[in-house]
Amino acid sequence: MVTLKNNIQVQAVIFDFDGVIVDTEPLHYKAFQRILNPRGLGFSWDQYVKTYMGFDDRDAFMEAFKAKGIALDREELTRLIADKAAIFQTIICEGINAYPGVVTLIKTLHKAQLPLAICSGALRSDILPILDLLNVRDCFDCIVSAEDVVKSKPDPACYRIAYSLLRATRPESVFSTTTTVAIEDTPAGISAATQAGLQVIAVTNSYPRDQLTEASHTVDSLEQVLEIHAV
Repeated sequence: MVTLKNNIQVQAVIFDFDGVIVDTEPLHYKAFQRILNPRGLGFSWDQYVKTYMGFDDRDAFMEAFKAKGIALDREELTRLIADKAAIFQTIICEGINAYPGVVTLIKTLHKAQLPLAICSGALRSDILPILDLLNVRDCFDCIVSAEDVVKSKPDPACYRIAYSLLRATRPESVFSTTTTVAIEDTPAGISAATQAGLQVIAVTNSYPRDQLTEASHTVDSLEQVLEIHAV
């Protein structure tokens, strides 16, 4: 077990990806608009933050079509997801930056031998190249992505799967849901992690504090949790 700043005691950590490790939300928004604008289905950045940010690609496209009263069959949805993923890969080649403190936090927790996972609504093909760019891919025991669940956050299934995978991959480690911390940036993510029985550290990268009140702890930057002490 390690004790983080403000006496936050943890034995395992599950990170959200977008909005926690990297600021990819504007890049996802750009990719969505390149696909949806020509179809007359685009939406504003404010709408993205309010409605779409917590969704995975599948649910985001379904919501965009639903909002305009247009039917979307499974075949077209699959094609849209693939097209958006390809556009996103092109966009991230233009450069990506991690949030302050997060790479140091990941590497420090890994060095302390804590089980670490990612639980994200992003596609695995979006996540892995960025982890490689940041040189932290090997720090994570498992990754739960959009392909692994039927519903996106706030449904808790993603966090339940991530916790179960951590238990399976690190059977020698002693941890429980109450000593596992999820790091999140959205109300939907906080709700999912809380329903899965986890503690939550919320970071105000995407939403103000007054919209993250369900979290166990809230910080303005992950630089604020770096005082790590082994217990």
